[in-house]
Amino acid sequence: MNELMTRRVPVRWMLLFATILLYTAMVSSITLGPMDISITDSLKALLPIKADLPNYVSVIIQQVRLPRTLLAIAIGGILAICGAVMQGLFRNPLADPGIIGVSAGASLGAAIAIVLFGGVIGHTAFLTMGTVPLFAFLGGAAATFAIYYLGTNSNGTSVTIMLLAGVALGAIAGAGMGLLNYFADDQALRDLSLWTMGSLAGASWDAIILAYVSLFVLAFFYQRNAKKLNALLLGEAEARHMGINVQALKRQLILLTAAGVGITVALSGMIGFIGLVVPHIARMLTGPDHRTLLPVSLVLGGLILLVSDMIARTIVAPLEIPVGIITAAIGAPFFLALLLKQRGRLA
Repeated sequence: MNELMTRRVPVRWMLLFATILLYTAMVSSITLGPMDISITDSLKALLPIKADLPNYVSVIIQQVRLPRTLLAIAIGGILAICGAVMQGLFRNPLADPGIIGVSAGASLGAAIAIVLFGGVIGHTAFLTMGTVPLFAFLGGAAATFAIYYLGTNSNGTSVTIMLLAGVALGAIAGAGMGLLNYFADDQALRDLSLWTMGSLAGASWDAIILAYVSLFVLAFFYQRNAKKLNALLLGEAEARHMGINVQALKRQLILLTAAGVGITVALSGMIGFIGLVVPHIARMLTGPDHRTLLPVSLVLGGLILLVSDMIARTIVAPLEIPVGIITAAIGAPFFLALLLKQRGRLA
C-alpha cells in the first residue's frame, strides 16, 4: 500500500498538465470545423456580451461546436472512469465497461426505437423527442437487472457468472441487431449504422446536463470507494479481512457503471476502446492507486475522445466520420501493442 502512495506528488503535476492539454483541445475544438472561423471570433461568440459578429458565427459556436465539445469531454470521462473501475473490480486488464452487457442491451434498445418508430414520426422529431435515448437507456437498464439477477444468489454476487451472462446477452443482442438490420428500411438502416458507430453530432444542452450530472455522481462515488478498490486488488479474501463488504461493493460499482455506460450509449451511440485503453495509459503514468488513477483517467478520457471527435469532423470535411471509427482506429493498434508487450505477464 505504501508503494501506491509514492506517486502522489508527481501525479498532481501530471493532472495539471493533462488539464492544460484538455483546455487547449477545447479551444481547438470550438475553432475547428468545415466553416473557417478564427480563434478570436470563436472566443468572442462565447462571451455573454453581444459582440460585433455575424449571427451565423454565434449560432455555429454556441449551438453546434460548444455543445459537441462539452459532450465529448463528459462522455469520454464517463467511459474512462467506468473502464478503470471495471478493470480494478474484476482485476482484469481486459475488462471494459461493456463487459457486463449494458452496452449490448442499450444498443438493442436504440435499434428497436430506430427501426420500429423511425417511420412513424418525422426524422427530426424522432431525434428531438428523445425516443432513441429513452429506449437505449431502458435497454441498458433491463440488461443490467437481468445480469445482476443471474449473477446473484444467497451466497452473494459471482463475478464469473456475471461475465458469462454478459457474453450471452451480447450474443442475444447481436442476433437482435442483425434481425433489425434485415427488416429495416433504407433510412432506418442508415440511422442504425450511424448509431452503432457512435457519433456526437446530436449534442444538445439537455444531453450535456444529463452527461455532466452523471459524470459528477460517478466520479464522487467512485472516488469514495478508491481505497476499497485498492484493497480489492490484493484479492477478495484480503479485502474481507480488512473489513470491506465485498458483495456490497461489487453491487454498488456494477450498478453505477451500468447506469453510466447506459447513459453514454443513449447520448452518443457505441463508442469503443475509450474505457479499455485510457485506464491503461493512466495506469502507466500514475500507477495502480485508484485515488489518482480515477481523476487522471477522467481527464485523459475526455481529452482523447475530444481529439478523436476533432479528427472525425475535419479529416474529410465537410463530410464527417463517426467518432467510434476514429476511437477504434486509434485504440485497437495501441491495445494490440500493449498485449504484445505484456503477453508474458498476462499469460
